[in-house]
Amino acid sequence: MALKVMAVTAAQAAKPPASAARPQKDMADPIFRAVAFSAATLLLVTLGGLLISLVIGGWPALSTFGLGFFTSTTWNPATEVFGAAGPIVGTLITAVLSLALALPVAVFVAVFLTQFCPKVIAQPISTAIELLAGIPSIVYGMWGLFVFAPWFAKTVQLPLLLSVNPDSIWGKLLAGVPNGANILTASMILAIMILPYMSAVFRELFRSVPPQVREAAFGLGCTPFEVVTSVLIPYVKKGMIGVIMLGFGRALGETMAVTFIIGNAHGFPESLFASGSTLASTIANEFTEATGDLHTSALIALGLVLFMITFGVLAMARALLSSQRY
Repeated sequence: MALKVMAVTAAQAAKPPASAARPQKDMADPIFRAVAFSAATLLLVTLGGLLISLVIGGWPALSTFGLGFFTSTTWNPATEVFGAAGPIVGTLITAVLSLALALPVAVFVAVFLTQFCPKVIAQPISTAIELLAGIPSIVYGMWGLFVFAPWFAKTVQLPLLLSVNPDSIWGKLLAGVPNGANILTASMILAIMILPYMSAVFRELFRSVPPQVREAAFGLGCTPFEVVTSVLIPYVKKGMIGVIMLGFGRALGETMAVTFIIGNAHGFPESLFASGSTLASTIANEFTEATGDLHTSALIALGLVLFMITFGVLAMARALLSSQRY
């Protein structure tokens, strides 16, 4: 009987009071939810409004030229004939080349900082990389135009042109005026711009790997190369895909640095050393000079195409991330 009374007493003591079982609802909670919902809705409305305004502004050009707007390289404001094929191809080529140049270097920098670099100098190097990521793009463009392009034309482009047969495959691939303003130099400037950003994010990804994972791999007799390629990179591959796609998206939309150094020719680039243009550089060059309604509409249509390409890249990144599993 005594044990039963003690059990009932203990159960009553453990039972929370009615007031504690049903906490009063905080009056600020509905306000907080409403503010958060309003912020998300405002973002979607802004995005939708931007898309609608681009469609409305670019519709005169799209309806006038039809599919020819996307397949023609003719861009002549005097005759009001506009084709976006050249800038579209130039945008994709420069973005792909810059990503191909920046990706290996960014991975190697991140691996060095997280695996081999002494702690004494790791932090200063990391800080310098973050500062490089914050430099305005126009500074990169001016440096590319006045410093890098002349040096590249004199030291790299001209010797290559003189050393290859113009009729060979390499001669056609490297053909162009040796002035430093071409597709390849623009891609290299873009690679320098996205490199600090990608290196910093890759570094944080590798830092997120638990030390026990690396130590276990070394304990099994793995070499540093095997640890990086078989443990670290597979562990963060999902995040790496996101970083690559974000870097690619930034390269697609870069404006001023590319405008300074790409040469701004509207045709298809026939070689790495040929001048070209991108969607963003064409808009930056001609928007203030567009006097006709059709010319303005064509430039807005270029903005719509750039918007859709960037959106498509980010959607592809999202799909790839959803399909990956750790």
